[in-house]
Amino acid sequence: KLESLAYPESGLQCDDHQVNTHILSKDPLVIYIEHFLSPFEADEIIRISAPHFTPSTTFTGGTEKFDPSVRNSSKAQIPRTNLVKCIESRAREFQGWPRDTFIERLWAQRYGTGGHYVHHYDWGHAGGRHSGRRDSSFMVYLNGGSEEELQGGGTNFPRLEPPKMDDANSVEARRWCKFIECEGEKTVAASKVVDGVTFKPIKGNAVFWQNFRSDGSGYEESFHAGLPVTAGEKYGLNIWSYRHPGHRPKV
Repeated sequence: KLESLAYPESGLQCDDHQVNTHILSKDPLVIYIEHFLSPFEADEIIRISAPHFTPSTTFTGGTEKFDPSVRNSSKAQIPRTNLVKCIESRAREFQGWPRDTFIERLWAQRYGTGGHYVHHYDWGHAGGRHSGRRDSSFMVYLNGGSEEELQGGGTNFPRLEPPKMDDANSVEARRWCKFIECEGEKTVAASKVVDGVTFKPIKGNAVFWQNFRSDGSGYEESFHAGLPVTAGEKYGLNIWSYRHPGHRPKV
């Protein structure tokens, strides 16, 4: 993991960037972020990723392999341009520059029609309080929303509780139903309705969540999946924060 960390660059100059946040859960902390990327930034990530896509793999028992029944997509490690470094910096800033925590090199994901990633954790491993671990995740959508060619491809958390909405026409219901699937639009997969919370892909928006408690135990609620794309092509950006107590970058 230490070899894949993207260390902050001294003197990096980035434009100011404003986001809107909506807290879905406090334990674990799950935040929906509007405008995490600008439209230009989302398009630029897709552009610079294009030459680098390879089949997405999984690790089982220490063996790496491509298994489309588990993960059917392509991935690309993104070159660290100035724009990418500023996005890394934005992800650290959003979390309050946590001590001993670094951003991993960014990866773009591409899902064609039928592309998906079954339910899984981002944990890597569930270590103790003082071990290295992937503390938090951002799932950033590089396309979607008003782009009608993309259908499906939501991010599902089956163990998260949906927001409590007593009135489907309330202000809160109208707010959340822009970002998550609500009654009447529930995703159906394998002939059954998908439980929990499903976030819709909307260009430039993101979902942030914690993977671990402070004692090093993993949140079971962070179990999630990339649901199948039913039409078009979906692009996403993974940002993972890796905590390694006492680690300092080599100068």
